[in-house]
Amino acid sequence: MLRQRLKTRESALGLIGRVLVFVLACALVFYGAILVLLAFKASASTLNDISAYQTVYDYLADLREDDLSDKRRIAAGVAGALALLLFGYLALKQLPRPYLARHELELELADDPRGVVTVEPRAIERVAETAALQHAALTAASGRYGDDELAVGVTVRHAKGLSRTLEDVQASIVEALEQHGLPVVPIHLTLTGYERRTHRELD
Repeated sequence: MLRQRLKTRESALGLIGRVLVFVLACALVFYGAILVLLAFKASASTLNDISAYQTVYDYLADLREDDLSDKRRIAAGVAGALALLLFGYLALKQLPRPYLARHELELELADDPRGVVTVEPRAIERVAETAALQHAALTAASGRYGDDELAVGVTVRHAKGLSRTLEDVQASIVEALEQHGLPVVPIHLTLTGYERRTHRELD
């Protein structure tokens, strides 16, 4: 079974989508504030000068079928269709999508620049897991290599001295990578759990 993770690569269109969401949020906050001021009996003419809410409403309310020519209808329809496609595409870019993050690592040979050694992702993960499990405080370790980084989830026996344990585990993984001639990529340790010890006995 292929293991997958959430997509971490970010498209430039994702930033555009967030900017549009920010603009929409600002508009909602602004007109929400206008409604609050109206509720507190603020001057409607002054608020209309600021936001033009009444002017826009009156213009749309007074529209009649005869006011729209065929060219304007076609233009409005085309603009609406383009807006639907554009904003729909930007919305899709905002969704996290799973993708296969694991990839092989190619290492150049020191004695032969033309040759390369291909290392499987599982081999790198196994090196990290073996190095981590050398610590007696750990009961389980699971590595995940991808995007030129190594994520290792660990389970410890107890929470005492956790910070020191994680530092030692990370140092051991770095040392193991160097011993095997693998590049030292960023290593992210995640505490996935710990085994609670209880001295209670059932009668």
